[in-house]
Amino acid sequence: MKSILKLMSFAVIGGTLVLSSCVGKGKYLTSQGHVSRLQKDSTNTHNSLDQCLATVRTLEGDKSQLQGDKSRLMGLNEQTQKYLKELQDASAKNKMTIEDQAKRLRDLETLIQNQRDVMNRLRKSVADALVNFKPDELSVYVKDGNVYVSLEEKLLFKSGSAVVDPKGKEALGKLAQVLNVTKDITVNIEGHTDTVPIKTAMFQDNWALSTSRAASIVRIVTNDYGVDAHRIQATGRGEFHPVKTNSTPEGKASNRRTEIILSPNLKDLYQLLGQGSN
Repeated sequence: MKSILKLMSFAVIGGTLVLSSCVGKGKYLTSQGHVSRLQKDSTNTHNSLDQCLATVRTLEGDKSQLQGDKSRLMGLNEQTQKYLKELQDASAKNKMTIEDQAKRLRDLETLIQNQRDVMNRLRKSVADALVNFKPDELSVYVKDGNVYVSLEEKLLFKSGSAVVDPKGKEALGKLAQVLNVTKDITVNIEGHTDTVPIKTAMFQDNWALSTSRAASIVRIVTNDYGVDAHRIQATGRGEFHPVKTNSTPEGKASNRRTEIILSPNLKDLYQLLGQGSN
């Protein structure tokens, strides 16, 4: 379009020059003014054309940007729809398993209550078997789902010794009778001392004394009273798990003890919890 306008301008100028040779001065001047106006109109037309072309380029850029925005919005909408479908599928799946989860929870509560009942009955059986012993010699109680039989040092051992006294052996025999008729119970025997140091030819420290005392009890209940050795373990705790302060004679006496901890078999509980985690 620019080329055409230039050709027209040249043509007008050429024609004007030709006419100027044939006409008078007045007509020539008139023609010159006309040519000037035409040149000015041509310049304005060029400027308008440039503005139109710039506007077209801007509109084309806006169109390209809008097309890009449209593509991105379509992609975002597709992702949103996919996410909503995944949420719906997950919700439907959860609705299908709510009943199973509720049943598993009921089973778990029933199993825990059954374990609690078993341990309470075991505590009563042990307490009945040891009823002839004094409260300052031993105690039987339930703690953290386990049955504890806490035997004082004066019932079992002389000071600094790991040899069980006859009266202590009698108490272990009564306890062994209950263990032999109670299945699915594990037995942990823990020896404890006070903070008074010991160093003899037999025992280097309180660790050695507490461990040796626990081992002595294991030998008696397994070798003499027939408790299954696979169910028992012996542990020496030394002075590091007191039940009372070691600043008084009474507190030290309470800390010099042997604890026989009876624990339920939790296989069924672990199995149920494992199913719940799947």
